[in-house]
Amino acid sequence: MAEGARVYLSDRPRELAGPARAPAAPAARRGVGSTVLLLGLVSLLTDVSSESVSAVLPLYLTAVLGLSPLAYGFVDGLYQGVSALVRILGGWLSDRADRPKWVAFAGYALSAVTKALLLPANGLTAVTAVITLDRLGKGLRTAPRDAIIATATPPESRGRAFGVHRALDTTGAAVGPLLAFSILWLVPGDYRGVFVASLAAALLGLALLGLMVPDVRPRRTAVTAAGEGPAGDATATRPGDATATRPGNLTASRPDTTVATGPAGPVATRAPRPSWRTLAEPRFARVVAAAAVLGLLTISDGFLYLSLQQRDDFAERWFPLLFVGTNVAYLCLAVPCGRLADRVGRAKVMVGGHLLLLGAYLCAARPTGGFALTLACLLLLGAFYASTDGVLAALASTLVPQSIRASGIATAQTVVAVSRFGSSLLFGVLWSAWGRSPAVSIMAAGLLVGVTAAWLLLRNVEQPQRQGDAA
Repeated sequence: MAEGARVYLSDRPRELAGPARAPAAPAARRGVGSTVLLLGLVSLLTDVSSESVSAVLPLYLTAVLGLSPLAYGFVDGLYQGVSALVRILGGWLSDRADRPKWVAFAGYALSAVTKALLLPANGLTAVTAVITLDRLGKGLRTAPRDAIIATATPPESRGRAFGVHRALDTTGAAVGPLLAFSILWLVPGDYRGVFVASLAAALLGLALLGLMVPDVRPRRTAVTAAGEGPAGDATATRPGDATATRPGNLTASRPDTTVATGPAGPVATRAPRPSWRTLAEPRFARVVAAAAVLGLLTISDGFLYLSLQQRDDFAERWFPLLFVGTNVAYLCLAVPCGRLADRVGRAKVMVGGHLLLLGAYLCAARPTGGFALTLACLLLLGAFYASTDGVLAALASTLVPQSIRASGIATAQTVVAVSRFGSSLLFGVLWSAWGRSPAVSIMAAGLLVGVTAAWLLLRNVEQPQRQGDAA
């Protein structure tokens, strides 16, 4: 079959199967599937674990271990960017083996192990090593998990599906800091208690993933979908079996092969194997470039919260509640922003989200604050994440074939992680050289320029996708 005639799941299989197939529009009105909900619960428990640690980490490193802003910028950069070292590897392994669940399981397991290692960790070197391992686990699991969500969801409702997943994920991200706050409120300075609670939540999430989440296989799903006939039936055979074809039907003669009957007779084509060349597709490259520019100008949550704490000088025990405020806003807005992205365009919502981040910078940069200004900063930051996190994954998943979907998502997320590593180092230097408020103001000015550049890069990036209704 000619290259232009190959069929991916991301290219409407119903066009080959004939007009008798039901239209996909009603699927967009149905709720998300159980697979998405189960993965959301796994992420909820995992975020209770990771965010309870994250909520105390900035103060633990600066107040307990005595790190300077520049040193903290290095550690925070590791926390933001080290997952990039294995994120593409996780996507590639997922695509190559067609087993995203078990690649994700390995990543979740590695992160769970690090929670146990935090208990005996004392010095800066030990804590940094544990943080690095935890972020490697996150990098390994993220793209395979998102590939499962994309595979289990119709193309026209992926923004909503990722929004639902991120809402559950963010519920855990709100509960985790509350858990840390409660422990430190009852026993001030009891970081060990926070680490024990974190380990318990991580193990529960790992068990739920291993026992309950189905073993979704994207490449096999693509072949099965292509093998459905007009009536929705599929003729699948074991490797080596003969196949019979009749006009209008597609059959599978091996797990990664389809046979189409056309004017010239039966023609077989294999489902595409992972290929880095496909990721060079111009529209996808524009998304990656825009993500890199915006990521480089994104101040980490920890730095923003340290900025607010230094300005308003509130007690340390209240610090975890800053994470709660952001995550509650994210939780409330994740699904609405996902639906909005499906309706008006994911690229538009992603760029708009960075304008909300600019608003958060302006709130944090003021020399004087107060409760109202701090709350506005947290709400804007939560709205930023709701408009960008799942939306970027949904956008990236539409621009690559299903067989390399995990690799495509991983590539976009890796670029963001590497860029934010650079952002943390840059902001640490700016804070050390000019102070808190000027550093935030400089990043705000840079973000304004970055948003303009991203808008130019992403303009009409989805138009061909919408014309073909690609996945």
